[in-house]
Amino acid sequence: MLGIYLQRSWIINLATATILVPFYAFATPIYRLLGQDEAIAKRAGVISLWFIPFLYQNCLNMTIQKCLQAQMRNRIVGWLSLASFVGHVFLSWLFVSELGWGVSGAMGALLLSSWLTVVGQFVYLLGGWCPDTWTGFSMAAFTDLWPVVKLSVSSGVMLCLELWYTAVLVLIAGYMTDAETAISAFSICLNIIGWVLMVSIGFLGASCVRVANELGRGDAEAVKFSIKVILSTGASIGVVFFILALVFGRKIGYLFTSDEEIAKAVSSLSTFLAFSILLNSFQPIFSGTL
Repeated sequence: MLGIYLQRSWIINLATATILVPFYAFATPIYRLLGQDEAIAKRAGVISLWFIPFLYQNCLNMTIQKCLQAQMRNRIVGWLSLASFVGHVFLSWLFVSELGWGVSGAMGALLLSSWLTVVGQFVYLLGGWCPDTWTGFSMAAFTDLWPVVKLSVSSGVMLCLELWYTAVLVLIAGYMTDAETAISAFSICLNIIGWVLMVSIGFLGASCVRVANELGRGDAEAVKFSIKVILSTGASIGVVFFILALVFGRKIGYLFTSDEEIAKAVSSLSTFLAFSILLNSFQPIFSGTL
């Protein structure tokens, strides 16, 4: 049934992604209606078009990844992620530094490297390495979709709220006097939070799989122990990043820019950045265990 569940998730996610496409395609007029700066609205509209294929990539990547993790195929997930990372670094250097394609080159590198992961996942899944869970495409995937929709909505609300609050911050920054500096500073902070969040998302995946496996065995004590271990480990790592953000808060902006105004703006947000990192080290773990 795991293969059927995977196909159902594809149907629901791809349909949802298609519904969201107009928001990406017409991002510039939407930002204009929201009162954003004209230059920012135009640039955001161009970048939003690049995110349309990335939206579909996420639908496939995240679902197949969770399917493989549920089967304890973590090694192949790790190798594919490493290959994607190496490819991303190389393509970014080629497109941005060597060919000078700028933002378009950076987005192209992101798309190619991310779809490399999906292609590798499909090769592994369809190539016969998951014989117990994948028996081919089935029309049964189109049945009983509503329970999966309800479960997806209930579990996705928390993640949506987590992502939307950061998006709202960037949107509000666009109304400030020096909008470009404010948005740049917020973007740098959110980028740093995103780096740390990758660690927490790793714990999210671990908690999902570990808790589900132990519940399947009916071992409640093992579930409690797993949650305690994951929470304590995540908290320890969160505290380390929290301290680093406080100690290097005045210099961290220079990792991304040489502009003094933007670096100073990032420095002024360093305390909030540190606490946000600390809190974000817990939230994905709670989401995974629930």
